[in-house]
Amino acid sequence: MKLNNIDMKNLGLTEEFMQESKIYKDLFIGRVSSQSKNLYKVITEKGEIVAEISGKYQYSVKGISEYPAVGDFVMIDRTNNSQGNGIIHHTLSRKSVFAREAAGTKEDIQIVATNIDTIFICMSLNDDYNLRRLERYLSIAWDSGAVPVIVLTKSDLCKEIEVRLNEISSIAIGVEVLVTTSISDDGYQSVKRYLSSGQTVAFIGSSGVGKSTLINRLLGQSVLDTSEIRNDDKGRHTTTRRELIMLPDSGVVIDTPGMRELGIISADLTKSFSDIDEFAFDCKFNDCTHQHEPNCAVQKAIKDGFLSVERLESYWKLKKETKYQGLNSKMIEKEKTNEMLSSMGGMKNFRNFRKSIKKQNRNKRK
Repeated sequence: MKLNNIDMKNLGLTEEFMQESKIYKDLFIGRVSSQSKNLYKVITEKGEIVAEISGKYQYSVKGISEYPAVGDFVMIDRTNNSQGNGIIHHTLSRKSVFAREAAGTKEDIQIVATNIDTIFICMSLNDDYNLRRLERYLSIAWDSGAVPVIVLTKSDLCKEIEVRLNEISSIAIGVEVLVTTSISDDGYQSVKRYLSSGQTVAFIGSSGVGKSTLINRLLGQSVLDTSEIRNDDKGRHTTTRRELIMLPDSGVVIDTPGMRELGIISADLTKSFSDIDEFAFDCKFNDCTHQHEPNCAVQKAIKDGFLSVERLESYWKLKKETKYQGLNSKMIEKEKTNEMLSSMGGMKNFRNFRKSIKKQNRNKRK
């Protein structure tokens, strides 16, 4: 899509970003629209250009999360490529970040998109439907600083929509749910309410759920490649990289590749599991683990049918992942040992216990 004479406010440029940009003299402000290896596409007021980061910038970063990401506002040395690639010298402060654990590592994070106002968590109403995965998405989305909205796609393939909506409402407290379909002209109108000048909406979800199809509908043309879900109902990766696209007078949308795994770096469980926190307020003990303690209000809620066992187990799982994040294997094992031996007073008592066993063994050998 060719871009000329860009309205930077429609692109999401706020007064806060403009004030911060004044620190950097003789540079221009732009927004990262895509990345391919070491090259970036950046939208400036004069159009979209190709850019790379400066050597000083590259030397100063401590991890991949500090490199420019799609959605970032950056300071760049030019607004066109007539004299070569632009050079990115700085990234401005991020107002929101959707991030996940980088694939194959426990030590760094992958920035999916930044400076987002609304996150559309897309889930199709066929075999992609998964409440536990949705809880994971919501936990990360709430933590990002943006507002999550659940977008259910392919409603034409589902015969029990009301049942699904009731299930989702029981776990998505305070989150709006939109039902869409791509087979009718009005099947995507509900998402338009979130699109307006200066707003940024990111589409997040698994492969093949219809993110790109929805965006094409909003654009009124087939800008993004799409592919149908196969007969086995497993989506293929259509979007291969994150991409920011500007809508005329309606802000911008960010398309993202499907994510098979969503490793948690940080999550806001107080919002995504606010129902459990509310029940826990009535527990007898402030530090109740909701497992074996007497007068546990969470366990009572399960017995009374107000809370499912699966949701509580999902809460425990995500809580544990968040707690262990950033720890190496030895530290994780130590943490697990402390938990297992909490009834004996933790690691200190465990060491004393081990010493007593060794002493007993020595006495037996004498």
